[in-house]
Amino acid sequence: MQRVRFNIPPVVGSEVGYIQDAITRRLLAGDNLYSRKCDDWFEDHLGCKKAFLTTSCTHALEIAALLIGIEPGDEVIMPSYTFVSTANAFVLRGAKIVFVDIRPETMNIDERLIEAAITEHTKAIVPVHYAGVACEMDVIMDIAKRHKLFVIEDAAQGMMATYKGKPLGTIGNIGTYSFHETKNYTSGGEGGLLIINDDEFIERAGIIREKGTNRSLFFRGMVDKYSWVDVGSSYLPNDLSAAYLWGQLEFADKINSDRLRSWKKYIELLKPLDESHKIELPVIPESVFHNGHMLYFKVKDLIVRTALLKFLNTNGVIAAFHYIPLHSSKAGKIFSIFSGDDKFTTEGSERLIRLPIYYELEADKLNYVVNLIYQFFGKE
Repeated sequence: MQRVRFNIPPVVGSEVGYIQDAITRRLLAGDNLYSRKCDDWFEDHLGCKKAFLTTSCTHALEIAALLIGIEPGDEVIMPSYTFVSTANAFVLRGAKIVFVDIRPETMNIDERLIEAAITEHTKAIVPVHYAGVACEMDVIMDIAKRHKLFVIEDAAQGMMATYKGKPLGTIGNIGTYSFHETKNYTSGGEGGLLIINDDEFIERAGIIREKGTNRSLFFRGMVDKYSWVDVGSSYLPNDLSAAYLWGQLEFADKINSDRLRSWKKYIELLKPLDESHKIELPVIPESVFHNGHMLYFKVKDLIVRTALLKFLNTNGVIAAFHYIPLHSSKAGKIFSIFSGDDKFTTEGSERLIRLPIYYELEADKLNYVVNLIYQFFGKE
């Protein structure tokens, strides 16, 4: 019996050398050599106004909530099928979360339902690009423009993915990435990125990220001393984390190609099960280039999923389900409402299963996972 982990964080080989270099330089705090290298890389590759490394995607979202001025009484629209940080960042500022249903084929927010959820208290829309597959951003941006709303892209899973040629995270007013160890690229286990697409947010984002001080302006020679000028917190990652990430960014295309190879192989091998209606494979819209972040499919119901997960685990394969819809949680009942009907969110959540996929996933392990799935459905 083989053992197949659900995820193995990527290592390309140069990370240790860069970390050692940062240690040798005795420059370990944030915004030193490797932090600047990473920020510059993202600004270059994304074409955004400004990029700031953060301690997590959660913290990047929290900065975004501060930047757009979320206050008690404001409402923020997002899907319920997402990680808790998407909602928490805005709840922390006093907002009420308004959930809308998802598109079953992509598990992304259904843009056709957003407008009905808008009230006089709505301040922002937060599309979540699930599995690195873009939401229908043209429609979302049009709605936001007509109703004078901010758009914050939760692109935690979306680095190297695009919508109509535009990198995810660069379409709304602000975007965020995650470099947690479960993502395609990591900064050593935790980390994130704040992507600023509007000039008006650049200076204040730097202040909030630096504990509410204008320290970054001081080091750029723009002020003769720095002090406390705004609200903020310690959102600055150390340079060792940035050094690890820099090693990954040098091989960004290689990592992306490798993951897409595994993703495509899974799809190819599992397609007969989709065609025989044993499973439902995800749909990738034509306007989208995804990043192979996740390989998931849906089964008939919760009973089948539970049995399949148990079968895979018994045979050495760690597979997983994903989010429990936030509106059904204890905190969700306090801090949110669901606009319209929950037609697909809970139903999709209960049927979805994720398979192991990571950088340098060996072909024999991938084939082993697929063969077990065929064994399982062959017994039905």
